[in-house]
Amino acid sequence: MAVDGLFRAPFQEQLSFFRRKIGVPTERWDDIRQSAHDRFFMVAGAMKADLVADLKGAVEKAIEKGESIEDFRQRFDAIVERHGWHGWTGEDTAAGRDWRTRIIYRTNLQTSWAAGRYRQLKDPDLLAVRPYWRYIHNDSVIHPRPMHKHWGDIRLTLRHDDPFWETHYPPNGWNCGCRVKAVRSPEDGDSTRPPDGWDAIDAKTGAPKGIDKGWDYAPGAKAEESLRRFVQEKLISYPPAISRALSADVNRYVAAQHPASEFAAMVLEDHAIDYPAWLGFPENFERIEAETGHDVRGFMGLLPADAPRHAARAHAHDGHGQRPIVPDDYDRVWQVLTEADELEPGHRGDRGLDRIVASKQIGAETYRAVFEVRPGKRNRSLALISLVVKTGG
Repeated sequence: MAVDGLFRAPFQEQLSFFRRKIGVPTERWDDIRQSAHDRFFMVAGAMKADLVADLKGAVEKAIEKGESIEDFRQRFDAIVERHGWHGWTGEDTAAGRDWRTRIIYRTNLQTSWAAGRYRQLKDPDLLAVRPYWRYIHNDSVIHPRPMHKHWGDIRLTLRHDDPFWETHYPPNGWNCGCRVKAVRSPEDGDSTRPPDGWDAIDAKTGAPKGIDKGWDYAPGAKAEESLRRFVQEKLISYPPAISRALSADVNRYVAAQHPASEFAAMVLEDHAIDYPAWLGFPENFERIEAETGHDVRGFMGLLPADAPRHAARAHAHDGHGQRPIVPDDYDRVWQVLTEADELEPGHRGDRGLDRIVASKQIGAETYRAVFEVRPGKRNRSLALISLVVKTGG
């Protein structure tokens, strides 16, 4: 199946999946692995945030407008020249440039198409009538992968929740054009069990046999999970300038997709909710460390469910300019920390953890937010403990 023909007609789920990606600078193609690709756009060797953003924009236009690879190549050449990007693999020859642009174009269009299709296939209404998925091999390729062809030849048909699809939902490699079809039930001649040894790991790739390195995941299946974990790990390892740029991109996404005000209103109404909302990552981590002594690069900002409840109980009018907290105030909490007029260490709480106090004047009011510093290897966080708003400056 020709790639250009396959992607001439984009659909909303495909576009939505790609648009939600965040551009991330990387050195190597495998800096981002497996499901982390659900939330991040990267081009190996592109280390500047603005360069990555422009490359992502070029791919997005190719998806949205159904552009050919030649259209994409023209955009790519213009971006490379504008940013003065040198040293990228394939730069030295015309054949290398064509190979590199083809990889970028096809990989992003194929995975976004697969992820959009995954969302459609997982629609409850569709699953109610077509709960089985059949592996369809792309028989138009000149050099088919033997195992991919075998899965198609045996008409492998399994339930949508079979563990096989967690690692074998296509595409399963570079330029793989295989896909999945939803069906009501297996038909005569369909194989209803994965072949023996389907989950055996190939020592050379670290993936099940027949799957290319890094392709053993279902595009679109673990978007939110991969976003938080991956960004937190990368912010620690990246230079400060890149960490700030990545934090800014993530924070814009969080503010647009998960408003803190909506979460606050929800937890005030439903006291059974006990999970936190995600506020973002501190872009001013260097200043926070300088003024409070806490290195918070890579710390997630969290709004625990109890914080709005505590504020509603304890921080009403006090007769000295303090007013009650309303849900909309929580949309400003992260601004209070990242653009603080004042930052200082706070007193330790009952749990023995350090705290950071941030104050900022917004309009005629002064916001004072207290964050608890929660260290850890994988879940480092700054959790909002208290919020007070004083009127009159």
